[in-house]
Amino acid sequence: MGSIGFVPTMGALHEGHLSLVAESNKTCKNTVVSIYLNPTQFAQGEDLDSYPQKLQVDLNKLSEYEVDCVFTPNNSEMYPEGFKTNNYSNNLFTLLEGKSRPEFFKGVTTIVAKLFDIVEPTHTFFGEKDFQQLCIIKKMVKDLYYPIQVVPCPIIRKKNGLAMSSRNVYLTKSEHDIAATINHALESGKNLLQLGERSSYLIKDKISKSIAAEKLFRVDYVSVADSITLAEISGFIEKDILVSTAVFLGGTRLIDNFSYSISSSK
Repeated sequence: MGSIGFVPTMGALHEGHLSLVAESNKTCKNTVVSIYLNPTQFAQGEDLDSYPQKLQVDLNKLSEYEVDCVFTPNNSEMYPEGFKTNNYSNNLFTLLEGKSRPEFFKGVTTIVAKLFDIVEPTHTFFGEKDFQQLCIIKKMVKDLYYPIQVVPCPIIRKKNGLAMSSRNVYLTKSEHDIAATINHALESGKNLLQLGERSSYLIKDKISKSIAAEKLFRVDYVSVADSITLAEISGFIEKDILVSTAVFLGGTRLIDNFSYSISSSK
């Protein structure tokens, strides 16, 4: 059969998802896409019931790519009666996103492991917008000895800089423009790094103030963390870093990030 590229999604496909499919087409002989809205990664009060579901629209978009199989299971297939979630966990679960969404990564790893077992891919493709998720999947693959290559793919943005996300459909037109300033705030922090600033406090302060300038935002967190361990950095930055943020705009929670290599900037 040859190599099998796998792109797991929850549907409501956008250009970010489709870039993963395109990368699989380039890398692998076969491409499988799953569309499954996974209930176990939503906490009570989150947007499971309102999450956009547009299966036929998604299938139409995928028809423009070389997709050999679209897997669209239902809840009874993925979580049959009596099923118990797996016991896998790692030390990245409780950091960053895990502080705000403590059950999220348990749900993600449970469903991704099940999908890996079903599809048996040689490669899987994850976007860097969900950088912590990417790190956790890479660690799970290593820890559980899956013979799968995890391929990171860059963030896809709108022209105004807003990172592509299925949840962007919740935003009004004016909110789309406001949301783009999240990336602009992160860029202000990146500019300081490029100018030689190495104080994590000053980088976070610059980004936080840039976000706070938009009164409709409510900041969940701004983080400067080690890009491998995801441990928060306090004080002087000496290692390659992940700079990330989560921001509420109305009832919509938006995340964005960038990586910065201290070693290559010397």
